[in-house]
Amino acid sequence: MKRRIVFSATALMSLTIGLCSAAQAQQAQPETQPPASGESAQVTRGRALFVAADCAACHLSQDGRALTGGRVFTLPFGSIHAVNITPDRETGIGAYTDKAWLKMLRKGVGLGGKHLYPVMPYTSYTLLSDDDALAIKAYLFTLPAIHAPAPKNSLSFPFNQRWTMIFWNWFNNPNRRMATDTTRSAQWNRGAYLAEALGHCGQCHTPRNFMFGLSSRAYAGAVQVGWTAYNLTSDREHGLGTWSDDDLFSYLSTGHAKGHGPASGPMAEAIEHSLSQLPADDIRAMVVYLRDIPAQPDGPSRNHGQIAENDGPSAGRHVFQQACAGCHMEDGSGRQSDWAALGGSHSLSDPSATNLVSVLREGTSLQTAHGAMTMQKFTSAYTPEELSALSSWMLHHFGGVNASVDPAKFRP
Repeated sequence: MKRRIVFSATALMSLTIGLCSAAQAQQAQPETQPPASGESAQVTRGRALFVAADCAACHLSQDGRALTGGRVFTLPFGSIHAVNITPDRETGIGAYTDKAWLKMLRKGVGLGGKHLYPVMPYTSYTLLSDDDALAIKAYLFTLPAIHAPAPKNSLSFPFNQRWTMIFWNWFNNPNRRMATDTTRSAQWNRGAYLAEALGHCGQCHTPRNFMFGLSSRAYAGAVQVGWTAYNLTSDREHGLGTWSDDDLFSYLSTGHAKGHGPASGPMAEAIEHSLSQLPADDIRAMVVYLRDIPAQPDGPSRNHGQIAENDGPSAGRHVFQQACAGCHMEDGSGRQSDWAALGGSHSLSDPSATNLVSVLREGTSLQTAHGAMTMQKFTSAYTPEELSALSSWMLHHFGGVNASVDPAKFRP
């Protein structure tokens, strides 16, 4: 299947299985307009911070034309929709003063005292400096105001009671600004600010506590909206301990690292809308910071990239040869594009098969200046039993994992 990407917008991080199709390099189009002549320094900086904060991944409309929101987040207790962040006064952010804007980012409290749900990662954005927070607002206020009411959320009791967020914030919102660590280098501090405050990486990669706040096991990996965001700590078996600096730089800036598979799902979208557009020095700073995260032995073991000699269930191999080998090749080396290479993909050594199932159920896509590719979902072409056999075979063949994937995971 070879076609150029159809724009998608999801936001959370995962180190996942590769893409089936590999359409080569159409230059990625920016989601925001180029700097205007005479634009103020604050707005120019706000534009760059907006990209680093990955706001478009959640708030961009389905057609990719405006920041009018609408994306749905399906949670264990209901669904929440991303809101309009154009400067429309009635349905967007146009009525926010600087003071109200900072209160919203710091405390998660919007206009009229309305508490936000932490799907909007204000517990990370609270770390932003005042200047940076207001620069983002200044940039957003230069965009066209579009009237676009958000769809109604659907949450079960007691989660539909916003006032309960008062107590949640007591325990889970630090409400503090990030301070420079004088014992660390300027590069480390820059990487920390990008990962913790702007990029809010921990929101996906850190396990949640019983209150659904971030736990103390920073970056140990977690399942978010149907995808596994894998362990980013320095652990050698479960995390990034065996990745080289060049591997990490390549993955974050392009969506692929040789021997580790490509990004897909929410991680691909974080790379598309944010990371791939950052300056190289910022990506290198993030690598320095990630390298220093203490090891946590959590999550599935890494993929050692060895193909199993025993081929596993023949039914799954048959489906792979029919549906997948044309792009991925039977040895997983990939045809035409690095993004089609499956070798070393963490999701293929994960017994839960969470990301593998999500790729087959939902499809995935990625577009950057380095290339464009998409993989459509397979549920309309194959039965749950066939996809179950395929998944089980891939886990065994590419990840050395003997796991049986339940066909029910592919049913509506």
